[in-house]
Amino acid sequence: MIPVAKPSLGEEELRIVIEAVKEGWISSKGRFIQEFEKNFSDYIGVKYGIATCNGTVALHLALEALDIKLGDEIIIPTLTFIATANSVTYTGAKPVFVDSHPNYWCIDPKEVEKYITPRTKAIIPVHLYGHPAEMEKIMDIAEAHGLSVIEDAAEAHGSEYKKKKAGSLGDIACFSFYGNKIVTTGEGGMCVTNNEKLAHKMRILRDHGEDPIKKYWYNVVGFNYRMTNVQAAIGVAQLKKLEKFIEKKREIAKFYSELLKDVKGITLPPEEPWAKNVYWMYCILMEDNYGLTRDELIEKYKQRHIETRPFFTPIHTMPPYRTRESHPVAEKLSKKGINLPSFIELRQEEIERIAEIIRRNQ
Repeated sequence: MIPVAKPSLGEEELRIVIEAVKEGWISSKGRFIQEFEKNFSDYIGVKYGIATCNGTVALHLALEALDIKLGDEIIIPTLTFIATANSVTYTGAKPVFVDSHPNYWCIDPKEVEKYITPRTKAIIPVHLYGHPAEMEKIMDIAEAHGLSVIEDAAEAHGSEYKKKKAGSLGDIACFSFYGNKIVTTGEGGMCVTNNEKLAHKMRILRDHGEDPIKKYWYNVVGFNYRMTNVQAAIGVAQLKKLEKFIEKKREIAKFYSELLKDVKGITLPPEEPWAKNVYWMYCILMEDNYGLTRDELIEKYKQRHIETRPFFTPIHTMPPYRTRESHPVAEKLSKKGINLPSFIELRQEEIERIAEIIRRNQ
């Protein structure tokens, strides 16, 4: 079976994990946590990094730091992983769903303004599948309405908007280091920001709300959202390879696109002139004139021992968040989108095998 994704781990990760174990601190204390936070925030180009136990709680932590509460509204794209909506719900706020841009599939800035109300407090643009959202327009909207911006960069390590790293443009950005991400710590996440007060607040909230000076004294209700030292050690090793990982991801995407560019009924993944797509997942759309539906192709691939996966389901269509609204672009993308295998060690002959099935439409 050719998997759709898998981590790329090697001797460096093993060496540094052994080092962490030998030093004794394998829980939420230990030098690798601070090292990983600094190295990752430096890479993104911001001042502060706050490591967390996963990407979902990173989003929740960011929202809590911005004092999001019951009755508030947070604008998010409907085409995203469910964690974006769930993290809003944890605060008592309401996620408000917005359609995707037809060209690059992220949240459509033109649609955002339609959903702003007096209760709106923030926008969470998602850099979907490794392609950045159009951040300049989003930031202009946020500034005009006095809103905060949290970048959901869970899938976009190293992607760029106008030569600036995704995660360096909003008030806070949140990353995931789950096992299928470009950089992984198994589970894990991080909030990054240039705002010292927000960074300080997130550190306190991450550690049960403990006062940073007075031990075992709690002025606020916090959370246990800490990353372990072992996870951070893996992250330190992974981060050294990130640029090579991105280069490989882009090579895989280029090879797929070259093999599939003339196939009737296939839409290839976007890369806008202002964007650098890191192709966390290599995504295609199966158009009506292709001959097979997306789900039929997934089943054909499965029979040939190739794992694929469908696009995310628009959140506004699922039971916890169902609305009567229609978001036609997101709904269309979801029905037609398929993620092909694109992990770092994917071999050229495997890409050729996958592309041949698509070309032959069988």
